[in-house]
Amino acid sequence: MKLEDKKRVLREMVVHRRFEERCYQAYIERKIGGFLHLYPGQEACCNGVMEAARPGYDYVITGYRDHVHAIKCGADPKEVMAELYGKETGSSKGRGGSMHIFDVKHRFMGGYALVGGPFPLAAGIAKGIQMKGGDEIAICFLGDAANNQGTFHETMNMAALYKLPVLFVCENNLYGIGTAIERSTAVVHQHKRVCGYDMEAAETDGQDIEKVYEAAKVAVNHVRSGKGPYFLELLTYRYRGHSMSDSRGYRTREEEEMWKQRDPIYILRDRLIAEKAMTMADYEAMEKEIDAYIENEVIKFAEESPEPKVEELEKYVFADRESQMPWITGKAA
Repeated sequence: MKLEDKKRVLREMVVHRRFEERCYQAYIERKIGGFLHLYPGQEACCNGVMEAARPGYDYVITGYRDHVHAIKCGADPKEVMAELYGKETGSSKGRGGSMHIFDVKHRFMGGYALVGGPFPLAAGIAKGIQMKGGDEIAICFLGDAANNQGTFHETMNMAALYKLPVLFVCENNLYGIGTAIERSTAVVHQHKRVCGYDMEAAETDGQDIEKVYEAAKVAVNHVRSGKGPYFLELLTYRYRGHSMSDSRGYRTREEEEMWKQRDPIYILRDRLIAEKAMTMADYEAMEKEIDAYIENEVIKFAEESPEPKVEELEKYVFADRESQMPWITGKAA
């Protein structure tokens, strides 16, 4: 990764961290409702992979921890925050909320609440690419617990059989909600689980963005060159609980502190300082600038945006209600 790219991606990761921390605060203030799953601690995963891919060109799909993935693909942070606030200016017009960010313009094909649900959808997107003859790839980000769903095995088999252009990225944060991976999964190292499907796979440190980037380059090149699917496991950790209702009582504070010593932002920051590419003062000034951006632009936009109109409650549910379902309007023959 070039020096300028490292400096840029450090800034992006700080934006993502501050965005998520501000989501936490807004939720506590009851400005965001419903479920909320936050990403702090895992920033190097999405950023490292997408640096090796083509954000806004390759198709990306993920689960419910989806805000950062959408923004990395090109979604406007203001629109993503407005969606969390349930506002009309949101990326899904305020109808989806936290777990259902969607931005087709930037080929972010959505966050999904069903665990393991994106696996077959990613395969379908990849099959569409294959049939059209494009050089895009589909990238599916999911957590380790999703791999215990039947959709995982069905999709891995189909993707390998048809050599689909899809990269499966397992963000292994060691817990499925509150269950430690060793208590729920026979094979703890997730990349080993696809050997039965003759699929190329690898594992790397998900806290070090440069290691993620290097591993992702190999994976992306493999998929884009027509060699079939690839499974990349990234070992990472989420600082907060599974969702806002999670007290994290199932893990020790010592474990959490141990992982925070390997914060992905600080790893890259300290490396740049050691390389004399920036100073701590530069970093602190950047943090202040980003804090101001999040507060004065992102939050301000969300809070000042209009609520969806009550009379448009059913809008976007059906493409054309009268022609598709005439019985609704009483015009059926």
